[in-house]
Amino acid sequence: MKRRNLGKLAMGVAFSAGLLGASFAQAQTPATTPLFAGKTPLRIIVGYPPGGATDRVARIVADKLQHKLGNPVIVENKPGAGGRLSAQYVKNAPASQPTLLIANPAVMVVAPLVFPDSGYDPEKDFQSVSEVNRYEFGVAVSSAVPVKELSHLFAWLKANPDRANFGVPATGSLPHFFSLMLGETAKVPVEVVGYKGSGPLLTDLMGGQVPIAVDTFDTQIAQHEAGKLRVLATSGAKRSPMAPSIPTLKELGVNLVGTGWNTLFAPQSMAPATVQRLSELVQEVMKDPDTQQKFVASKLEPVVSSAAQTDAMLKAYRQQWAPVVKRSGFKP
Repeated sequence: MKRRNLGKLAMGVAFSAGLLGASFAQAQTPATTPLFAGKTPLRIIVGYPPGGATDRVARIVADKLQHKLGNPVIVENKPGAGGRLSAQYVKNAPASQPTLLIANPAVMVVAPLVFPDSGYDPEKDFQSVSEVNRYEFGVAVSSAVPVKELSHLFAWLKANPDRANFGVPATGSLPHFFSLMLGETAKVPVEVVGYKGSGPLLTDLMGGQVPIAVDTFDTQIAQHEAGKLRVLATSGAKRSPMAPSIPTLKELGVNLVGTGWNTLFAPQSMAPATVQRLSELVQEVMKDPDTQQKFVASKLEPVVSSAAQTDAMLKAYRQQWAPVVKRSGFKP
């Protein structure tokens, strides 16, 4: 082949490669039109300090959502009053500042029932965007408690009523009321001991200062696997994929199922069409295999849920838990 023809061939290959490269780059660049004007960020408010389960969930979702949204997504921690301050903050967020709340049942179901001055009404002040994950509770015992099965625990409690202390991560939390439900269902005495978080509770459980703990299962599994405590049962409708060898309460004859969740909410000031679009984008995020893998790695169950499905879940949840909370007579 003549040198001139070789040169033309090289130029043609280079040109074609350039076109392919440009096409590939365009394919990799998000074509999303920003949902909010300019570079206005969407803020996700977390009512707890950094590092907890709700915070981890918010950051996984925020990282993925900003690529679909076309706007930055910023996670802000505003802890205080068991998460109620974050709900008050988002309720009053101006329409010019796109803001979502990520909250659990303690904030959106329990608090309004036990705090008359909570400062917000979950049903009137917020719109559901999407549920993003669920979690179950674990019934765990210290290695100092001489039982390995739930039925043995109930027998031990009846024989040692002075030791029927159930540690929970906070008074007024869902594990608090679940402990009371467990005691009622199994006909065993229960004295709830509230802690300031899962960390101190785990420390005392492993040290034998409290014999039993009810907490979110994701906080217990690592220590269970390390042999530092024993999870006797979980509260889900089916066995947890994180630990399929641990039975559910229902399997063991205790007709009780209880789960918690983290859900995204928008204030009433946000346009319904915007809420709907956010819900659609969050669902896309939650269907993403990488997102699901990150949730599983954090010992959390990812959920894909529309706004309407989330509303239905919340309605059923309130019907289940409101009578339990009221019957307990709990006062802050």
